[in-house]
Amino acid sequence: MQRICSILFACLAMAWATPALADVRLSFHSFNGSLFVGRYPHAFIVLEGTLDSTGEAISENYGFSAKSAGPSLLNGPAVHEIAVEDGEYIAKTNRHFSVRISDAQYRTVVAEMRAWRDAPGKYYNLDSRNCIHFVGRIAQIVGLTVDYPDKMLRRPKKWLNHIAALNPRLGAAQIK
Repeated sequence: MQRICSILFACLAMAWATPALADVRLSFHSFNGSLFVGRYPHAFIVLEGTLDSTGEAISENYGFSAKSAGPSLLNGPAVHEIAVEDGEYIAKTNRHFSVRISDAQYRTVVAEMRAWRDAPGKYYNLDSRNCIHFVGRIAQIVGLTVDYPDKMLRRPKKWLNHIAALNPRLGAAQIK
């Protein structure tokens, strides 16, 4: 009888257990933009940590961008790319908030990045499919509330402050 109770207790404990979170932190960043350095305002994500399932170290970042900048961006879709930034650039950006994610969420984020990266044709649109929309999709994957006010579609810092306010559980301070 004692053995049956032990087995039953172990089964109940496993049923109530929640999935373990990987030791991967997903951070949401903005860059203010600067004519001096020739970069436009930008939003992107950073993934850092270790996957539970494999022990693989993760150090990645992704942002969705037009392959080239210029006035043609105002006229409609443009050729796109996933931009990967170096550490020096990341150090100069605003980290708005971070969340811990599971191995499964990490794999879903990477799959979504690949879908955006590998989409055929001209997929970047300044008003309907830009870096903010990409970062917003990643935020939705990890359970954050997201919307896209028209007045923020070209203002990544303001938009990420808005997303932080929509998700008070993040405890994120507004970045000035």
